[in-house]
Amino acid sequence: MAVPKRKTSKKVKNQRRTHKKLQVPGMVACSNCGELTKSHHVCKSCGQYDGKQVVEA
Repeated sequence: MAVPKRKTSKKVKNQRRTHKKLQVPGMVACSNCGELTKSHHVCKSCGQYDGKQVVEA
């Protein structure tokens, strides 16, 4: 039966178990001004959402 040669340290064990990765949010171009915004959010530069003026900018 296979036996480990030496103990696996906590650091090595935890590095192997991690799945934390940096995620980039989905960015789309605003249909009015063309600036990149998060999808399904009001544009911060012009204040439009879905072709309608929502916020006075």
